[in-house]
Amino acid sequence: MTILTVKHLNIVDLKTQRRIVKDASFSVQKNSCLGIVGESGSGKTMTVREILGVNPRWIQSEGEIIFEGRNILKDNEKQRRSIRGQKINMILQDAMTAFNPIEKMGFQMKQTFMQVLGVSRREAERLSLESLKKLNFSDSLAVYKSYPHELSGGMLQRCMIAIALVLKPDIIIADEPTTALDSINQLEVVNQFQSLKEMTGTTLILISHDLGVVQRLADSVIVMKDGEVLEQGSVTDVFNEPKHAYTQYLVSTRQQLSDSFMNTLHSGGNKEYDYGGESPEKL
Repeated sequence: MTILTVKHLNIVDLKTQRRIVKDASFSVQKNSCLGIVGESGSGKTMTVREILGVNPRWIQSEGEIIFEGRNILKDNEKQRRSIRGQKINMILQDAMTAFNPIEKMGFQMKQTFMQVLGVSRREAERLSLESLKKLNFSDSLAVYKSYPHELSGGMLQRCMIAIALVLKPDIIIADEPTTALDSINQLEVVNQFQSLKEMTGTTLILISHDLGVVQRLADSVIVMKDGEVLEQGSVTDVFNEPKHAYTQYLVSTRQQLSDSFMNTLHSGGNKEYDYGGESPEKL
């Protein structure tokens, strides 16, 4: 069952007259994960921000974004705001910017649940602590009482996932959720997204340049470059039998990096490199 459909979406920056997204069309299936991959400037983030209706006012769009049976591009700001949060939720790339630095995490979580869900302060506190426990924090109460700067990037990402877990939106958009994290926290966050899908059955749109993360989480994928959707299909088909030259380049580059890493690992890190006749000290 399709939960969201994008038809012939065009996005233009009125300041520069540059067309950022060009005739993009794709659909998102309910209870699945759609991965959107592409290099910086490919238009993937602008596309999902337009789904949420949070692009700057000088960004103009045309086309259709069908959600709940209507083209939400035609909705007014009040209608778009009613969708954001509870129905479509976004987890940002830089988790630190998602929270107020002068308020403790518990206060911010409570305020979110009281405003969006209309629950009492006591119930909001219960939901906050319960959701943090589900995200496997070793001391959820300490996290609840912490300021954002006292938590790592991975912990803040998990706090955003904890909020989404309570709000139970129809769609969660995750914009490069692992980019700013080290490898240990990346794995942790990927595992939490998998758990979130299993626990809530929510639909996930994952934006990433990391094909490994997309391959692990996504069911289907679209590949964007210079504002255009170049290829789309199931993860298995696109990664195993890429049709477009750009997709072939992305997949082969990732394979080369993986092979290089495994070769170095198997050689115990003692692989000899060709420095072009110069000693490494001179390079």
